[in-house]
Amino acid sequence: MKKVIFLWLISLGWMSQQHAAAQIRINANINIGSQPLWGPVGYDYVDYYYMPDMDVYYHVPQRQFIYLDRGRWIFAASLPGRYRGYNLYTIPKIVINESRPYLRADVYRVKYKNWKGPKQVVIRDSDDDRYRNHPGRGHGNGRGNGNGNGKGKNKG
Repeated sequence: MKKVIFLWLISLGWMSQQHAAAQIRINANINIGSQPLWGPVGYDYVDYYYMPDMDVYYHVPQRQFIYLDRGRWIFAASLPGRYRGYNLYTIPKIVINESRPYLRADVYRVKYKNWKGPKQVVIRDSDDDRYRNHPGRGHGNGRGNGNGNGKGKNKG
């Protein structure tokens, strides 16, 4: 009987350890709230966006754009004026979950040259509950469900 109890305690300890490890992995791999409003929906975790039309990367954890300037990679919170004609909400974005993909830029340029892909819904325009409380979205869904000037309770 002591052996049965001992084996049961060992298996219980092992299962708790496995559950804790799974929780750690799940919690460490979600960054929805850090993704920009112009990021495409459907990704719980993103390291980088690559925007082939601009040949620019965006590092989500650091909130930095990465672009080439005179042969050097520049890391900045915003893009320089030469990119003002691009709309981040509408251009195609590729999700890349790899460390420093800009160091292999030649590979991504070839792979995604002329890539258009399907139309991407961005976080700002999503009805998905995962993005409801995303920083920057404000309250409601932006589709007229706020407190307007209509007649409600106790209004004449």
